[in-house]
Amino acid sequence: MNRREFLGSSVAAAVALALTQGRALAQATPVAGAIEAVTADGAKKAIEASALKQLKASLRGALILPGEPGYDISRRVMNLSIDRHPALVVRPSGVADIRTAVNFASENDLLLAVKCGGHSFSGKSTCEGGMQIDLSTFRGVHVDPAQRVARVCGGSLLGELDHEALAFGLVTTAGTVSHTGVGGLTLGGGFGRLARRFGLALDNLRAVELVSADGRLLRASGDENSDLFWAVRGGGGNFGIVTAFEFNLHPMQREVIGGDLVFPLKRARELLKFYAEQSLAAPDELYLDAVMDAPMGGKDGNFVLHACYSGPASKADAVLAPLRKLGKPIVDTVKAVDYAAIQRSWDQTDARNTGEYLKSGFIDDLGDDLVRKLLDGFQADESRGTSVFFQHAGGAISRIARDATAFPHRPATHNMFAVVSFPLDSDPTPHVKYIKDYWSTVEGHTNGYYTNEVADEAQHFVDENYQGNFARLQQIKTQYDPKNRFRLNANVKPLAG
Repeated sequence: MNRREFLGSSVAAAVALALTQGRALAQATPVAGAIEAVTADGAKKAIEASALKQLKASLRGALILPGEPGYDISRRVMNLSIDRHPALVVRPSGVADIRTAVNFASENDLLLAVKCGGHSFSGKSTCEGGMQIDLSTFRGVHVDPAQRVARVCGGSLLGELDHEALAFGLVTTAGTVSHTGVGGLTLGGGFGRLARRFGLALDNLRAVELVSADGRLLRASGDENSDLFWAVRGGGGNFGIVTAFEFNLHPMQREVIGGDLVFPLKRARELLKFYAEQSLAAPDELYLDAVMDAPMGGKDGNFVLHACYSGPASKADAVLAPLRKLGKPIVDTVKAVDYAAIQRSWDQTDARNTGEYLKSGFIDDLGDDLVRKLLDGFQADESRGTSVFFQHAGGAISRIARDATAFPHRPATHNMFAVVSFPLDSDPTPHVKYIKDYWSTVEGHTNGYYTNEVADEAQHFVDENYQGNFARLQQIKTQYDPKNRFRLNANVKPLAG
């Protein structure tokens, strides 16, 4: 589950127009002079005006410098407490622009960030003083219904994939928030409402095309550059910028049964135990999440159970019967619903006008000891918001070998998160300390964490999180990115040369 701001159709149209106008204005803006940038190792570097002019002239998309139209749209990510300022932004129109940008960053040894949907809560898709490649103008989905394959441009959002595939009665696992970037979600794993039935997003990949650190365009699949194909499925953005994804699609009816049941927070102990039992007993077609939430401002907290059942309609009542025995909820939105609509249903769960810090970990047992610790340390405070939530795993995800892809966390039954939110104008220090201290009481029940939620962990924790796949990942990283150009991620450092 994510906490993301949804841009409704009218707002999305306005943003799209702003992006288009911003690109045109940026291209028309002359380069005024040299700029100061930051190298991959943090050193200061001057980039001369002549080099910038040459870069601008070589792009069909936009080169955007600080103060120019569109700069603030690009540099910002969803977590508004992240406030970083790249020295230059490239908004590519296609693969040629991406290769040009990567080559320019390499030639100038620039710190490099890649942004798709901007959902990295720790801000890995933006940077201070380096180059940002913003893929927001590089989107598109083409579906081949006969082959049941979707080809997706690297900057596309999950809602675009759902929309195009469902037009042919087809689906694939595509997260839980429609404005998440396909690239970031898929390369780190790709949970979603259909993952227990069809596997992670990365399990549905059949091929990728990728611009590597040396500017080459490579295709990777089971038959071509198979080592690279193995690595990108769970190794995140460590190996290059994926310009195209090819997904296997699956037939599915548009109408599913799903929604939220909202109960008072005071029932949390009972409902956590219920969730532990029912989520483990669920068929693959049932996706069930739980949220324990104490909002900012001292409002009454809630416990939410979120369901999505995508199996045969004739079995829905029996599968969902245990939920109906919990008593009358405060809110009940569980009903027959279009799958695309339920995929958008969490898009407004966080207005993103606050700061945020998050910890996550995989668990394979939501037992009594963990429940007790979760409840004992959970504190409502009107100065901040606190949430603990569980994303349903297991099912088809767990039936793939841990070394079949670079994603090793197959045995997990749930992905557990603890999140604190706070006003942007407040000091984040006490709020971040609270959630870190709280997490320390439950972390012993986890086994690794979701690489898409990497934050400020020490390097050895990042390495250990890849578990038995780390050594192979490091070898492949050394082959494809020996200078660690792509480092703003759950970074796999190359072997020393």
